[in-house]
Amino acid sequence: MDLSLMTITTPALLFPAISLLLLAYTNRFLVLAQLIRQLNTREGDQVRELAKRQIENLRKRVFLIRSMQRWGVISFVLCTLSMFCLFMQWQLAGQWSFAASLASLMGSLLVSLYEIQISCNAIQIELESLEHQEQTAHSPLNLP
Repeated sequence: MDLSLMTITTPALLFPAISLLLLAYTNRFLVLAQLIRQLNTREGDQVRELAKRQIENLRKRVFLIRSMQRWGVISFVLCTLSMFCLFMQWQLAGQWSFAASLASLMGSLLVSLYEIQISCNAIQIELESLEHQEQTAHSPLNLP
């Protein structure tokens, strides 16, 4: 493929993908905000050790989601810039901004992959909490 023949439709193909990705990131953020509010309501003034671990995990995830959104928006802006450059027939600038858009999108996806790993760690913490509750419920001191 001859890169000098890149048309405005090439970066336009990324628009729906980036938009859906940003929507997914926003949904993850909203769910995370809801989890934080529920944790705050559940724990009140006395925070258990497991909840402290969750709080640290949630903090890290909020930071990562913000980073994912930032790289996604940068990718969107660069993709738009690429389309503008190609429209103005500035082929080289359009190609470079498209390449930068792809790199930003890849960065966003890699941060997303890391955030998913952190999210799995949060689930592990919840499972530990459930196991602890089960052990406490079946301990000899809690018999009726």
